[in-house]
Amino acid sequence: MRKLILFLFKSVAYGLALAFILLWLLPALKNVSLPALQQNNNEVLPSPISYNHAVRRAAPAVVNVYTRSTLVDPRALRPRTIERQELGSGVLMSAKGYILTNYHVVYGADYIEVALQDGRWLEAVLIGHDKLTDLAVLYVQEDNLPVIPQDPDLESQVGDVVLAIGNPLNLGQTITQGIISANGNNGLSSQGSYLDFMRMDAAINRGNSGGALVNTNGTLVGINAAAYQLENHDVQGIFLAVPYKLALNVMKKIIKHGRVTRSFLGVSGDAVLNASGERLTSSGQLLYGIRITAVNANGPAAEAGLQIGDIILAIDGQGFKNVQGALNLIAETPPNTKLALTVERNTQRLELTAVAREVL
Repeated sequence: MRKLILFLFKSVAYGLALAFILLWLLPALKNVSLPALQQNNNEVLPSPISYNHAVRRAAPAVVNVYTRSTLVDPRALRPRTIERQELGSGVLMSAKGYILTNYHVVYGADYIEVALQDGRWLEAVLIGHDKLTDLAVLYVQEDNLPVIPQDPDLESQVGDVVLAIGNPLNLGQTITQGIISANGNNGLSSQGSYLDFMRMDAAINRGNSGGALVNTNGTLVGINAAAYQLENHDVQGIFLAVPYKLALNVMKKIIKHGRVTRSFLGVSGDAVLNASGERLTSSGQLLYGIRITAVNANGPAAEAGLQIGDIILAIDGQGFKNVQGALNLIAETPPNTKLALTVERNTQRLELTAVAREVL
């Protein structure tokens, strides 16, 4: 018995001595306790990144668009009509019932129907369209319509996170996520080129066309249009949308006039940074004016007396930051409007007047 007690006493003594040595050599262990070691199991994690708030704000205003049309089957030996059904998406822009979608979604449709996310099905009427921006305006007569959040002063930036909301392949409303890689053209001088559209990598599939592109607050930044494609090339990660400000402008003109008018002067030119006509090579350089490189015969500019080599400094007293800004200013001028042009020719300032004409 005595030997057992002596053995236990020695074991405890050796253990205390070893613990003392460890604490002396590793002072940090003094602050370690068993509850601290167990704390990792109960650690409070930060909330996961979520775009649920944006989706809840925007998604109810994105509708499914279904169209039906009849056409003659060109393959039949005898005249035979067939019914074609197409699908797409649309965005409720106004509580009055105006919906923006893509023109290619409703092109040739005999009957258009939209499905809201709350289960309502409504017949829609085509108010008008604009081929160059691939936009169309629909109207539904209904109360208590959800409207997409909008901010007319919003300036989207390259690198902004965006969400594409639509009905791809008729699978039901689906959200894809990406970033903006190019802002596109906000003005009416858009000619339908992919360079004029906003570019991003949120996936757009068949049925997404006409849906909403929103930021992480759920605010509309564009109308989804298409995937960028090249013949014989497999392009990935480049999808196109009509910028919000351009889409809104087109919608207002269609509602008011039934169509979109654009004006032109009939000149081409390069951005220059001084009176000698040295071309801009960087977006960081300040624009001096636009040096005319071509004048269309019998066009408004030719009739006003503009010549190759002239530098346009201002239009109707307004300056511009780039060629695109000048083209937008002209395009958005009502046809048959007189425009005062401030021009520099051989170091002399001239004031010329040109009458804008409608692009037909």
